[in-house]
Formats: sequence, C-alpha cells, structure tokens
Amino acid sequence: MRHRKKGRQLGRQTKHRWALFRSLVTSLLEYERIETTEAKAKEIRGFTDRMITLGKAGTLPARRQALAFIRSKDVVSKLFSDVAVRFKDRSGGYTRMVKTRRRIGDAAKLVAIELVTRPDTSTAKKQAPAASTPASPAAS
Repeated sequence: MRHRKKGRQLGRQTKHRWALFRSLVTSLLEYERIETTEAKAKEIRGFTDRMITLGKAGTLPARRQALAFIRSKDVVSKLFSDVAVRFKDRSGGYTRMVKTRRRIGDAAKLVAIELVTRPDTSTAKKQAPAASTPASPAAS
C-alpha cells in the first residue's frame, strides 16, 4: 500500500526520477516554457516554485541551495537576477499549465508549462518595425 507517500514514480528509479526533475526545472527556468507530459509537469511545479522562492530570497545560502538542485550556473544567475525580480510582488503560483495535444506514439497528454510572467516578445517584435520605418515621402 502507498499510504502517505506523495509524488509520482513515473516508472523510474529514484535517482533517475530526481535527475529528470532537475533537468526539467532547469529547462523551464532557462527557456521559460517547455512541453512535457501532464504528470511530469504536475510534479515539477512544486520544484520550480521552490527555486523561484529561493531566487526571491536572494541570499548566498539560497543561491547555494538553488545550485545544489539546478547545477547550471547560468540558469541560477538568470533565476536570481531576472526571474525572481519579475515575481517579487507575487506570493506563489509562478507556473501555468496549458493542455496542448496528445502525443502520436502513445497518446500521452502533453501540456505546455510556462512561467506566468514571461518577457513579452510579441510586443517587442511589433514595436521594432514601427520604430525603424522610414518616414513617407509625402510627409517631407
């Protein structure tokens, strides 16, 4: 019986499962949006929230704890300098899951898990051409 045992086993041994979680959290913090199965996404939500909370603390022990889990100095520096600043006024719920499709091979439910406040690239692309558009000849 699995009474009082939290978490999903995902058909993996413990070390493999922890390596998977570390990899997924690192990718999510690096790219800010990844697509994975629904069960994996539900599991990494808590780890991601914990890492962002460490980033909001901003202390040296918090950075060391994040490095112990993430193990990528670039991603940890991004977490503490960029991501944590965006969530400074938010007390939790840093991720969003959007159901996308069923995988063709095994019909697994896939979801896109992303950070709630992402840098908006769509408005940057819309504003860039407008700023670089030359003045029309009739206006001269």
